[in-house]
Amino acid sequence: MTWRKSSHSGSGGDCVEVRGDLAAVRDSKAPRAVMPVGREAMSRLIQVLRAGQ
Repeated sequence: MTWRKSSHSGSGGDCVEVRGDLAAVRDSKAPRAVMPVGREAMSRLIQVLRAGQ
């Protein structure tokens, strides 16, 4: 499975990564600690974050 970092993360290692299917997130410093997230919840979170820009 592919993981993506935010374009706002820059070159540092401190960021949250989102799994390609949007069903999980993880801390880039602890990649084995994966937190499952419902797709609908993740989709809503992304909408809220984009609206705040």
